[in-house]
Amino acid sequence: MQAHQRESDPWLVGAAIALVVLGLLNLISTGKSTDAVRHALFAVVGLGAMYAISRLRPSNLRRFGWTLFAASVVLLAAVPLIGVATKGAQRWLNFGLFTVQPSELAKLALVLVPAAILAGGYTLGRFATTLLISSVPIGLVALQPDLSTAVVLVSTVVIMLILARVPLLPLLPLFALGIASLPLAVLFLKPYQLERIHVFLSSNADTQGSGWAALQADIAIGSGGWFGLGREPFYDLRAEYLPESEHDLAFASLVYGWGLFAGLAVVIATMIIVWRSALAARTARTREAALVAAGIGGLFGVQAVVSIAASLSLLPHTGMPIPLFSYGGTAAILGFVAVGLVLAIRRDGVARPLWATESRRRRLPRGVSAGAVTVTAMLLAMSVFAWQLQSGRGVELRTMSDGQMERCIRLPAERGHILDRNGEPLAYNVPEYAVAVVARMFDRDDGPVRAQLAALLGVTPEQLAATLETGGEELEVALGRVTPEQARRIVDAQIPWVLVYPTGRRHYPDGASSASILGHVGLADPQDMERWPHLALGSRVGKAGLEKQYDALLRGTDGKQCMYVAPSGRLVATGERVDPVRGHDLRLHLDMGLQRLATDALTDAVRTSGGDMGAAIVMDARTGAVLTLASVPGFDNNLYGPPVDTVALAAQTEGPGPGRMLNHAAQSAAPPGSVFKIVVAAANAKYNVLSPDAVLAGGAAYTYGGHTFANWQPMGPNSLVGALQWSDNVYFYQLADLLGPERIAATATELGVGEESGIDLPGESVGFLGTPENVADIGGTWYPGSTLLMGIGQGTVSATPVQLARWTSGIATGSTVTPQLAAAYGPDALPIPTAEPRRLSFADQLGPVRAGMRASAAAGTAGQLATLPVAAGAKTGTAEDPSAPGKGLNAWFSAVVPFDAPEIVVSVLVRGGGFGSATSGPVAKKLLERYLAQPRAVPNR
Repeated sequence: MQAHQRESDPWLVGAAIALVVLGLLNLISTGKSTDAVRHALFAVVGLGAMYAISRLRPSNLRRFGWTLFAASVVLLAAVPLIGVATKGAQRWLNFGLFTVQPSELAKLALVLVPAAILAGGYTLGRFATTLLISSVPIGLVALQPDLSTAVVLVSTVVIMLILARVPLLPLLPLFALGIASLPLAVLFLKPYQLERIHVFLSSNADTQGSGWAALQADIAIGSGGWFGLGREPFYDLRAEYLPESEHDLAFASLVYGWGLFAGLAVVIATMIIVWRSALAARTARTREAALVAAGIGGLFGVQAVVSIAASLSLLPHTGMPIPLFSYGGTAAILGFVAVGLVLAIRRDGVARPLWATESRRRRLPRGVSAGAVTVTAMLLAMSVFAWQLQSGRGVELRTMSDGQMERCIRLPAERGHILDRNGEPLAYNVPEYAVAVVARMFDRDDGPVRAQLAALLGVTPEQLAATLETGGEELEVALGRVTPEQARRIVDAQIPWVLVYPTGRRHYPDGASSASILGHVGLADPQDMERWPHLALGSRVGKAGLEKQYDALLRGTDGKQCMYVAPSGRLVATGERVDPVRGHDLRLHLDMGLQRLATDALTDAVRTSGGDMGAAIVMDARTGAVLTLASVPGFDNNLYGPPVDTVALAAQTEGPGPGRMLNHAAQSAAPPGSVFKIVVAAANAKYNVLSPDAVLAGGAAYTYGGHTFANWQPMGPNSLVGALQWSDNVYFYQLADLLGPERIAATATELGVGEESGIDLPGESVGFLGTPENVADIGGTWYPGSTLLMGIGQGTVSATPVQLARWTSGIATGSTVTPQLAAAYGPDALPIPTAEPRRLSFADQLGPVRAGMRASAAAGTAGQLATLPVAAGAKTGTAEDPSAPGKGLNAWFSAVVPFDAPEIVVSVLVRGGGFGSATSGPVAKKLLERYLAQPRAVPNR
């Protein structure tokens, strides 16, 4: 019974059948049912051949080997004459009902013939004869060209030479010649062979070109997991992306469909064949039989190692099959013939020992056990590598596997509205919709459907057909824009593969009044894609203003309609549909009534004063909530669509006024003039270099260092309060000299001068706060008189109205706030966090400064505010500005009310407007009167 088991070797036969079954599973999972049936038939024929060969006597091995060798040479010689060409190579002979690949015969022949020649022991003649005879089929295979098989044939001969105990001395020159000839081999390689080597050596091969197969093999193995994806819907489509899944990359395909467990089964079955062949070599009765058994084990092992390594991209993609597993009639039959030879050798060696007259060391082929161990180690190492690929990149590769077979059409989300504090819409979507079709799925030849769609669109069927033709091979073809009523009728018609979605065009009902705040929407550009990496091509995003600042809230989440697509681009079926999610509505602190009043008042002030631009901010002094941020001249942001009205936009940008697209309250800085004096006074409160009660000489001018610095009008001596009340330049020249630029700059920095206010608008200007150090850094010179000019807000100081509002409210309340336009978002009005007020380090010392501001509003340069129903504090400013039109004077005005418990701050600038009290003061007063006339709410934090 034991002898029978050794003779039949169920392990060897079972492993061979297992490889066939695994190959059939691979073919079935990839939808190649016809190939599976053919492979099964080849296996049946192979099993019959295996049984017949297993009865062969070892004495007939030589005759069988030479016969097989002669047949392979004859058939290989016939290939160039009558062979079938595929992919630039002629490798097959077509005999009608079946095809034969002669190179597969040559593989087994080059095991049998060298074994026959070298069985009698090593001589130089036998060595040379082996090389000469082997070169014939190797050369014929190389000429096909079939580089991978030629390499396997060479490897087979080398293995046989090693197994036959050819001394190393004659082998060394052979190895050296092989290594030296490698560079010359490049001259004989075909372009596709060079490309495979390049892909293997290059880390950045084009994954859509030469690197496609390597990428798909990685995807297949990495995403297959332990149990594979073969039982999932559309796996046959997924498998189409893996080339040569039945042959070259069959191992990768099996793991893809049936998991790493199935791949390990291939490895284990191959190892069993290798080890059972090695065991047959140990029990063989003749040296020739031992060499044949060991050579067959080596042939199985080498092909499996090379094929699996290629699937794992550890070797160039060589087109190497795994015997019995990979699809191929000749390979399957010859694989079973090889197994039959091993069975015949085992059967013959059951009863008698091997070469009893020789020593134990000389009985066995050289290195047979070491070779089997090496093959086993390599196969196990590659199995671990496959597991690591799944563990390390499995999720990424599965995502790639899913993504490459889907093509999705973006369904744009409807953008959220922007509302003022009272719910008045400031930006909303035009009720307009786009209609498109999935061109390659829409039945263009269905006359009634096409006529129905044309009627719904309001065009003729011929016009619709022409539009569809313009789409070419595009996945989606836009048919036009329709009204909401048309869109509703098209949706109700439920015409397959017709898509309806909002165009995304925005409307801004107040146009220029709020354009510089709201901004506009446009198509995403590369900068937007960099800011939001997951943004889809063609997305509409905020390009300026609040539309840009809060784009992530307003934009919503696009939906998609996906289709499954074959590698050729052919649409196969409908995939996942994800409906878009509308963006959040954004509610502002902005009071649109106050905003319109500010815009109109500024427009009149600019026109009547001869200025060229104006800006105003109304801000809650307690929280930073911005109620108004007016800027003139403005622009009509409705022209940006999308689509953009390029003609009207060009005409608008060429109109009068500087920086029409800017919000001058936050994005335009100018010399602040006398409104900066309260900052200098605050510096004195902080450092106490001069008593507030100290009276300094006045006059029409002040002489310092040989230079004369003028006052805006002659004045008598003043203390701090009087100097602020009447904006006495001479007083502040002297105070600035006592303080020095560093103390003034330190205080100004704490009040927010020369830095961003943090307002939630992109592109804010920081202005400039000069010191001797930073002026020198930009190549300037700080003169002795520069400090005096700094004391009255001239020279090296520039600021925006937003910054002015911050330092005005900071001095009035003792804390600086962060201006913020946005209040809340979403249907539940979730509040947008506001930065907490920052307490000034010198807040408790600001009494005299506040007294000066109060005196100015009560009976000073800002005395026009005395008629307000509540007490106010203010500061006026008239700044020299060479860039301003007319007399080059900027008109500034800043005020807070009620002064005893400040709620609101109003700051106004009219560039080129002349005196602040005369030009900007009336604008500020109108805004304060409007604010005080309406109910005032308790601020939300």
